Amino acid sequence: MASPPEDEEFRRAVADAQPLRQRKLASQKRRVSPVPRQRLADERAALAESLGPASLDDALDSGEELAFLREGYPRDTLRKLRRGHWVVQGELDLHGMNRAQAAVHTGRFLGESKKRDLRCVRIVHGKGLGSPRREPVLKGLLRKWLLQRAEVLAFCQAPAAQGGGGAVLVLLRGAPRAGS
Repeated sequence: MASPPEDEEFRRAVADAQPLRQRKLASQKRRVSPVPRQRLADERAALAESLGPASLDDALDSGEELAFLREGYPRDTLRKLRRGHWVVQGELDLHGMNRAQAAVHTGRFLGESKKRDLRCVRIVHGKGLGSPRREPVLKGLLRKWLLQRAEVLAFCQAPAAQGGGGAVLVLLRGAPRAGS
């Protein structure tokens, strides 16, 4: 088969050509994993929230954070509660309840928790987003109810991962031990 005239013309034109020295091809860079920005922001927020106010006294006096420590117990108790020293053994969710229902359920829950010798429980009161003025109505009431209960030794706002400003961790008095 005869080559067309354009091919021969091309061959003559490139007859003196030398192959280029092979440069190393830019190596394919390994793709960098995407940065989970939202997760990192959430973790920073959770850490900041778990550290709480500058001091324990600030937490107790601010009025914004639900925090209480019964007199006669070391300040360290509240710090340990906030940092998850005790395992949460029970939970009550007050979402969707009115004041009266929440009061009854809270009393019943605390009584049952005491009978079962639970030491640490979580009560979810919500952030008030569904209330008329979008403020946590049950949060303030829960504080009053918990203060009235002798079995409550301490309580504080839950860490972000456990409900944050919409939940409270409660440390309950243990059952008396035999021989004490």
